[in-house]
Amino acid sequence: MKNSFKNGFLTGLRTTWTLGKVIFPVTLIISILQHTPVLGWIITLITPVMGIFGLSGEAAIPLVIGNMMTLYAGIGAILTVDLTVKEVFILAVMLSFSHNIIIESTVAAKVGLKLWIILAIRLGLAFFSAIIINLVWQGGSELAQYGFVTKREEIPNGWIEIVLNGMEKAGLGIVQLAIIVIPLMIIMQFLKDYGLLKVLTRWLAPCTRFLGMKENTSMTLVAGLTMGLAYGAGVMIQAVKEDGVSKKDLTLAFIFLVACHAVVEDTLVFIPLGIPVLPLLIIRLTVAVLLTITISYVWNKKEKTSARKEISYENKHNTI
Repeated sequence: MKNSFKNGFLTGLRTTWTLGKVIFPVTLIISILQHTPVLGWIITLITPVMGIFGLSGEAAIPLVIGNMMTLYAGIGAILTVDLTVKEVFILAVMLSFSHNIIIESTVAAKVGLKLWIILAIRLGLAFFSAIIINLVWQGGSELAQYGFVTKREEIPNGWIEIVLNGMEKAGLGIVQLAIIVIPLMIIMQFLKDYGLLKVLTRWLAPCTRFLGMKENTSMTLVAGLTMGLAYGAGVMIQAVKEDGVSKKDLTLAFIFLVACHAVVEDTLVFIPLGIPVLPLLIIRLTVAVLLTITISYVWNKKEKTSARKEISYENKHNTI
């Protein structure tokens, strides 16, 4: 028992260090950018195209902030502007797919995936879903009624205070990461040492097979679904190292998770905004399942075609 605790604790520390090297600098840079004209330039740039998604120009503010920072920051920004129920719902769907995109995508790349694939999927899903909802849903024109008002943050005075504030946020992000990852790694180590991880994997096997992945991908999916990409990445990194998760299965798992990570938390946080959250959950799950199954099918078909070509070439070569 002592060895399990020690090994899990050390693994948690190593994982926190690995992810912290990404999260700290990115959080610091984004926190500083908040107090520069950069976000304003981006908002001005995208405002003219907001109509394509069924959004007003004001909706560019929460959309940019939610993508650059956390989902909570995006929700806080929504509360500062008057939007219709339809606009808030579209923003909720878009931000569900693409919130905190810099940190979460960089962490995903740290696990071993190509950054451009992650960005293309997350932004593509956000844009496509918004366009479809705008075309299909004709209602929701009434003004959204928010259930609470968030406390505004005090604006730091001067660059020294801005940098210190950014470092504080980044440091707290690492502490929060450690609080989640280290106990999780200890639990994972106990599950592994006492054979319970194999039992859990067998229970989840039908789901992973349905999505076109092998059984050993199950813990990666569970971690991402419950904790999100940034915090769940710790389990994913270990899964790649210890469980022998293939590059193909890891890619499929992340394709599923970029559409549907932290599914409970990221859905419930939208309740105070006065929008229907059940459709939001259904959209995320449906898109994640259909997208993963489709890519898995195409990938498998391509592999079989390549294998047949190789066999045909070898047979032809042997005949000659």
